Amino acid sequence: MLLSWLTGLGAGVIFLHLLQKLLFPYFWDDFWFLLKVVRYGIKMEMDKRRGHLDTVLEKFLRQAERRPRKAFIIHEGDIYTYQDVDRRSNRVAHVFLNHSSLRKGDVVALLMSNEPDFVHVWFGLAKLGCVVAFLNSNVLSNSLLHCVRTCQPRALVVGADLLGTVEEILASLPTDVSVWGMEDSVPRGVISLKEKLSTSSEEPVPHSHHAVSSLKSTCLYIFTSGTTGLPKAAVISQLQVLKGSAGLWAFGCTADDVVYITLPLYHSSGALLGIGGCVALGATCVLKKKFSASQFWNDCKKYNVTVFQYIGELCRYLCKQPKREGEKYHQVRLAVGNGLRSDVWRQFLDRYGNIKMCEFYGATEGNICFMNHTGKIGSVGRTNCFYKLFFNFELIKYDFQKDEPMRNEQDWCSRVKKGEPGLLISRVNTKNPFFGYAGSYRHTKNKLLFDVFKKGDVYFNTGDLMVQDQENFLYFWDRIGDTFRWKGENVATTEVADVIGMLDFIQETNVYGVAVSGYEGKAGMGSIILKPNKSLNLEKVYEQVVTSLPSYACPRFLRIQEKMETTGTFKLQKVQLVEEGFNPLKISDPLYFMDNLEKSYVPLTQELYEQIILGEVKL
Repeated sequence: MLLSWLTGLGAGVIFLHLLQKLLFPYFWDDFWFLLKVVRYGIKMEMDKRRGHLDTVLEKFLRQAERRPRKAFIIHEGDIYTYQDVDRRSNRVAHVFLNHSSLRKGDVVALLMSNEPDFVHVWFGLAKLGCVVAFLNSNVLSNSLLHCVRTCQPRALVVGADLLGTVEEILASLPTDVSVWGMEDSVPRGVISLKEKLSTSSEEPVPHSHHAVSSLKSTCLYIFTSGTTGLPKAAVISQLQVLKGSAGLWAFGCTADDVVYITLPLYHSSGALLGIGGCVALGATCVLKKKFSASQFWNDCKKYNVTVFQYIGELCRYLCKQPKREGEKYHQVRLAVGNGLRSDVWRQFLDRYGNIKMCEFYGATEGNICFMNHTGKIGSVGRTNCFYKLFFNFELIKYDFQKDEPMRNEQDWCSRVKKGEPGLLISRVNTKNPFFGYAGSYRHTKNKLLFDVFKKGDVYFNTGDLMVQDQENFLYFWDRIGDTFRWKGENVATTEVADVIGMLDFIQETNVYGVAVSGYEGKAGMGSIILKPNKSLNLEKVYEQVVTSLPSYACPRFLRIQEKMETTGTFKLQKVQLVEEGFNPLKISDPLYFMDNLEKSYVPLTQELYEQIILGEVKL
């Protein structure tokens, strides 16, 4: 009797297990991952109620105390322990305490490449309670000046290799901004921070300088591409920094991991997920000034790297490298990043072995993120009934002709069906706030949608189209509006158009992104109308874009048109131009290609087009 009852029970358990695997194959993956995240959220809430507001800086100070001699940063063979970084950042703090009028809450802009001093200055200023604004080291002239003015800093700290970039705008900077250079010999009007560091104190700075009263207080400004023009300074709160720093932990990284960071620290991925993530774990990071496909695996083997950060383009470059023996002999077990295409994902795993690719999605300033904890190829993450309890997001119908969300007769938005692309929006509330941008509220308001499904509701507009499949996996589909993504960077088309439009022979410019076979994202293309009785000067166009724009923002292709179509709202028509691309057989208008060897744009012939498509000519 007992035996038959146990047999029946066992059969029932097996049946239920098989049924769960069949109907809900990801149930336990979702459950345990979400439980981990919820536990982290509960701990943060409990700390908050006890009056203990933890920050990434506080976590760093604890790590420096607990494991002072552990390597924190490895850079070009040099090792900086947690104690080293703590002491060096103390020196930075004391320099500004003794030689400036900086106070808690003041903004300091930081223009520096990937190097240990980026972290030293960042943490040193944080110890004074300053808000640090990370400036994109690729931005030039007027765009750089705009960024500085936007965040209204009291001081600007510049890396040695970028002093020349700042020297060009030095005379135009606001007079109340002091400029500090990380070099002994600096241009006139710049203070040598490096010189003062040599005699500065390593003693800790009083805790009162950096104690926070709310996790919603501003910690950083990180610049994003402005969809309506120049870059915008996204307000990053202490809470957002904490959440970003938990990403590596959530994907399963530990204090024993060595994390390889080649992504720029001026972006949230490198700074918050990378540096912040290592701090939260007490892990070691190998910091590279710039990504090098040829040196990548040698570095991984040399420094015993176990985790690396990526963007899709990085993995594609690695797959393009000549094959070598022993490519699967390494210690890398995880890769964390975004923008990885399915074909490159499969190719990467086939070639380099069993590495778990941890794809995620999240905008710097956004209040929504997805994490692909199952390893489903091509997906940025997944949703389920558990997830929706904590993060209220929707995919809504989008009108591509009007370039805005669709509204029905009652003026409400409509959700798309599974399998259909829709605009990703996320509910803004106390639990998931949106902190907006520095400067005019107009920029913040432009990223919000009001009265979406009912009167009074507010949603953050990510600007990204997504698809949700029948298994609730989410996939990136495209960007909307006046931006495109190239070389891992978002580019504002209006900024590029404004730069080209400064030329005296240009009447109108329409910039957009076009897909190129074998490349991630979209390459920039400019459609141009010339002024009457003016001729096209291709060398001047080339000179204008390379001296005014970051390399990734320069249009790779030009198209000369006689007139431009507009939409019903008089916006320049881009949909058809994007679809037509840059194929000379399909386009009768003159086409040109950016040639860096000729330092000009050259005619895009059918032969050159085919070489680009075959990958024989690199973009």
